[in-house]
Amino acid sequence: MAIISGGLSFSTFRFQPPCRSSPRCRLPVSRIRCSGLSASMDSGDEMRAKLMEFPYVSAPHRDLMVEMLSSLDTKLGSSLQPCALPPDVQHFGNPAGTAYAAMQLRPGVPSSQVDFIVGGWVHSKLPSGGAVNITSLSGYLKSSTDAPNFRLELIQRIPTSLVMVLDLTPRKDPILHPDHLKTYYEDAQLDRHRQRFHTLPEVTPYFSSSLYVRALLSPTAIVASIDVSSEEIIRDHVTPIAQELLHFWIESCACIERCVGESERAYIRERDRTIKNTAIEVDLGSSFPRMFGQDIADRVLTVLKVHHNK
Repeated sequence: MAIISGGLSFSTFRFQPPCRSSPRCRLPVSRIRCSGLSASMDSGDEMRAKLMEFPYVSAPHRDLMVEMLSSLDTKLGSSLQPCALPPDVQHFGNPAGTAYAAMQLRPGVPSSQVDFIVGGWVHSKLPSGGAVNITSLSGYLKSSTDAPNFRLELIQRIPTSLVMVLDLTPRKDPILHPDHLKTYYEDAQLDRHRQRFHTLPEVTPYFSSSLYVRALLSPTAIVASIDVSSEEIIRDHVTPIAQELLHFWIESCACIERCVGESERAYIRERDRTIKNTAIEVDLGSSFPRMFGQDIADRVLTVLKVHHNK
């Protein structure tokens, strides 16, 4: 289950002049200057504070999410606008007090390659006892680049186990576009993270029952069930791998200008739109009404659809 069709982030991008149209203009052509000189994540804002609490998960889990958000702020700086969501979508709960959520969505500034970053947490008590807790952080790039998007989700239904999805999700078919596979996955040796992680005794592969979800992921995606009986597993193994993948995404995807032709842009734009809408309509459209009631779910999903389709 995805929390939103994505996650949350920040930066100053200074583009070089647009590259000339050319059939060879598909490789990275320039590094964009990223800085965190003047942008903060509205740390004094009450809604921002609600997001950063991550109140229903363990301390290492909370620390992981806070560190990821802080890394985005430090590395990317001022390329994002303030949160675009109204207060009653940034933090909300159901009337029964059995489900709560906090989220933020920050669009990229016009000069940024970031489309938006969205993230948050959901807590919902289960009728049978216990609760489901989901934390999510994702970055979406604009159709001016074909670089992958970033995705992190941690889904916990029992205290001793959680499912993690960590990936740079491809935006092209790697069979039709082998350069995409080579540039972002093979040359970057991203599979070493998955291989290393799956050698841990606390980790077992997890296979989603949804073939659609599995089709969205890259060949190097880490999708695993993790025994968190010992909380050190998150601090010592999950956090370093998540941070390393995030830093690669920032440096090699969000801060690299790509030259994408108009036909490719149209393809990427439509692919992104379909994925976002499917996540909202199919995933959240089925889970949010059960958690929060139809009225609250309709309000939240309507706002998300507007921003995801801009």
